[in-house]
Amino acid sequence: MTLGPAPFRTPEWRDVSREVFRDLIVPAGRPAVLKGLVADWPAVAAGQTSDQAMADYLLGLDAGGPVTILHGGPEIGGRFFYTDSLDGLNFRRRTVPLREALGALLSFRDAAEPPALAVQSTPTASALPGFTAANPQPLLDDAVGPRIWIGNAITTATHFDMNYNIACAVAGRRRFTLFPPDQLKNLYLGPLEFTPAGPPVSMVDIAAPDLDRYPRFAEAWSTAQVAELEPGDAIYIPYFWFHNVESLDPFTVLINYWWAEPRAVLGRPLEALLHAMASIREMSASERAIWRDVFDHFVFKTDGDPVAHLPPDRRGSLGEMTPEHLTRIRGILLQALGKA
Repeated sequence: MTLGPAPFRTPEWRDVSREVFRDLIVPAGRPAVLKGLVADWPAVAAGQTSDQAMADYLLGLDAGGPVTILHGGPEIGGRFFYTDSLDGLNFRRRTVPLREALGALLSFRDAAEPPALAVQSTPTASALPGFTAANPQPLLDDAVGPRIWIGNAITTATHFDMNYNIACAVAGRRRFTLFPPDQLKNLYLGPLEFTPAGPPVSMVDIAAPDLDRYPRFAEAWSTAQVAELEPGDAIYIPYFWFHNVESLDPFTVLINYWWAEPRAVLGRPLEALLHAMASIREMSASERAIWRDVFDHFVFKTDGDPVAHLPPDRRGSLGEMTPEHLTRIRGILLQALGKA
């Protein structure tokens, strides 16, 4: 069944400067459409000329290396996902030259039932040297490198990223359907360690949600917002906001930029979650409640600074996470996992 249009439109901003992005948009912690942000890119001009001109522009920058292309049959309707039995994926990956991938996409533009084809998340620094210099991102430092996504009318299932994201429509239109992070409980995630493309995905097909199987999705839908990008537009997606992405035309190109706030890192939070599930989830309810309080106190700091009573040089790993502390913790974890 369908639930009708998403109830909210993502707010649109025009003529966004780096200062406005930094001081107003990012602190708000909500998605924003950045109208015309990259409309002056040569790549956008090529895409507006024709699909062939877009392909020729990319091939003019092509370093000649291989790219990974996803290929699904016409029967998947462009939605890269699991098989019905969840024992595999409904598409396959293969490595081909960029020229071959673009040729395949162009050859299927007018097909009534084309296969689903996509080159996803390819760093332009290696694949398309010179792209960044010719098509600069006005809101971010040069250290944040772009990635290119090329495909036909495909759908990427609802997922989150553990980064901040600016995605720029270069050729073709894109529709983003977004849900705030607190809708995790209503989006019915699939397996964490076996996913179509890296991050966990929602099992709900937003185009035809099965509310008998996933009844809480109706609550998630009440929070949903939609953004449609024309070539030259961009969208800012904050950390952990869920997004379903639809390419709406037979030949589409998107450039995105992921970045994370500087922090001491020892693995990803998702890996910490997996470890916590393995060590805590099967405890009794009373024991889990104790560890919830422990995590709230030391990790989420719900009671304020948990070590304010200790001198800074005696806080150990409970204080500032220095490289020395990270090395010590890594050793403890490796030893513990080795005994598991």
